[in-house]
Amino acid sequence: MKLFTLAVAVAFTALPAAAQQANQKANVGSAATVKSHMQSQGYKDIHDLHPAPNGQWTGKATQNGVDRTVTVQPNGATTAR
Repeated sequence: MKLFTLAVAVAFTALPAAAQQANQKANVGSAATVKSHMQSQGYKDIHDLHPAPNGQWTGKATQNGVDRTVTVQPNGATTAR
């Protein structure tokens, strides 16, 4: 019984920390952070960046001379179309 009580106490103690960590991952950061991330992937002339409620950022950029619409996910994954 003591082991079960201890396990439950540990689980409830870890929940707030896990929720806080998930919230931090969902927030990529500021436009400057996203722009820097995109530049590191070879994007230039980055503009019109705006955040979405789900944590994604979308903007316009040029890559290899081609204009693209770029989306950056909260985990940092980048999609260009």
